[in-house]
Amino acid sequence: MTQTKHQAGFVNIIGKPNVGKSTLMNILVGERLSIISSKAQTTRHRILGLTNTENYQIVFSDTPGMLKPQYELHKNMMSFVNISLEDADVVLFVTDLYETDEEIVEIIDKINQSGIPIILAINKIDLAKEGQLEKVTEYWTSRIKADVVIPISAGEEFNTDKVLQEILERLPEHPPFYDKEELTDRSERFFASEIIREKIFNNYKKEVPYSTEVNVEDFHVKNKIIRIRATIYVERDSQKGIIIGDKGKALKKVGIEAREELEKFFGKQVFLETFVKVEANWRKNKSKLKKFGYDPT
Repeated sequence: MTQTKHQAGFVNIIGKPNVGKSTLMNILVGERLSIISSKAQTTRHRILGLTNTENYQIVFSDTPGMLKPQYELHKNMMSFVNISLEDADVVLFVTDLYETDEEIVEIIDKINQSGIPIILAINKIDLAKEGQLEKVTEYWTSRIKADVVIPISAGEEFNTDKVLQEILERLPEHPPFYDKEELTDRSERFFASEIIREKIFNNYKKEVPYSTEVNVEDFHVKNKIIRIRATIYVERDSQKGIIIGDKGKALKKVGIEAREELEKFFGKQVFLETFVKVEANWRKNKSKLKKFGYDPT
C-alpha cells in the first residue's frame, strides 16, 4: 500500500505596509491571528500561523510592511522581513492597485535573487477602474520574477482559494514542522497585547498609535475567566493624556473594545485592567526595544 505524500513548508507573506497581508493571512489560516487596521505599519512582529490537514502543513508568516527605516523600531521590523527570506519555501508577495516599488527596490532584488518560488498577489481588485489591473500587473511583473500572478480581493475573499492552490503546487514534501493541533507559535499573552494595540490604532489619530506599545504584565486563567493586566507605554506625557482622555473616557473605550475582542478570541470571560506609563523614546532605544520583544535574532 503506497503512503500518501505529506507536504510541509514555510510560506512567507511580504509586501509594503497596508496592502492587505494580514487580512490575507487570516483568511488562509482561517483564524484572526494578525491585527487589522486601516493605518499603515500595524504589524510589527513576524507572526506564524499554521494551516493543517492530513496531507499538508503550511506555516504562514505575516511580516511587517517593507519600509525605509526611520527609527530603531523600523530597523527591527525590517530585520523580521530579511529573516523571513532565509527560511521561505515560497514567497507570497502581496501588493495592490496603488503601491510602487519606491523604497523597496533593494529588498525586491533580494527576493528575485533568492531562487525561492514567488507568488505575486495583486490585492484590492474590487476597487479597480477599467484597465487599471492590466497596467498594475504589467508594472509588477516587470519588477518581480513571479512564478504566477493572482489578482485577489482579500476583503471580499475573492481568489484566495487560488492562492492556496498555487502554494500547494510549490510546497515541498516534508513531515510537519509543528504539532498538527497547533495554530501559531505565539503565546496567549502576545495575542492579548496585539488585540489591545489594534484598538489603540483604531481609536487614536496621527502619531499616537505609532508611539504606543502594549505589555501584558499579568495573564491568569481561572475556570472560565481570564484576568489580564496590561500597560500601555507611550513616549511623552502629552501622549499619555491623549490615551487616557477626558475623565478617562478614551482609555475606557479602548478597554471595552479590547475586552470584547479578547472574549471572542479566547472564548472565555475576560477581566481587563489597563494602565498608561511613559517610556521616553522607546522606539529609538535598542535596550528598550529588546524589553518589548523586538529582537529578531
